[in-house]
Amino acid sequence: MRLFLMAGMFLHKPLGPLQVFPLAAAYVGYIVLCNLSLNVNTVGFYQVMKIAVAPTVMLLELIFFRMVPRAKVVASVFVVCLGIAIATVTDSKLVSNMFGLAVGAAATLVTALYQIWAGSKQKELQASSMQLLHAYTPQSALMLLLLIPVMEPMGW
Repeated sequence: MRLFLMAGMFLHKPLGPLQVFPLAAAYVGYIVLCNLSLNVNTVGFYQVMKIAVAPTVMLLELIFFRMVPRAKVVASVFVVCLGIAIATVTDSKLVSNMFGLAVGAAATLVTALYQIWAGSKQKELQASSMQLLHAYTPQSALMLLLLIPVMEPMGW
């Protein structure tokens, strides 16, 4: 991020650590849950759940912000959801792995919430996505660094 800043790709905007800490924590939750999902599920199911983020964002925006998408978007997302349902039901490893299903669903939900929240914070703080990312990256990197010994086998 510092290199992008020095290259003039965005202007520095001072944002207080407390302003961006919740977003950094949500980012860490998104990263940890997605990695855990990849660890306990098949790669195919992991990819299906990543695809499910877009319909989840759309549904959450409808519920919380009353943002009604256009009919063509709803039709497209319906086709995606149908494909997700078929892929989920026919994944024999998943059907017997309720923990994997729960982790995948949680990863999808947290990722969608993070995306919505990042957009809201961007508007609230009047910052570009690069400025916001620059502000919370150090905090999220530190949190992830602290989680490594807990979440990852070290192999020592």
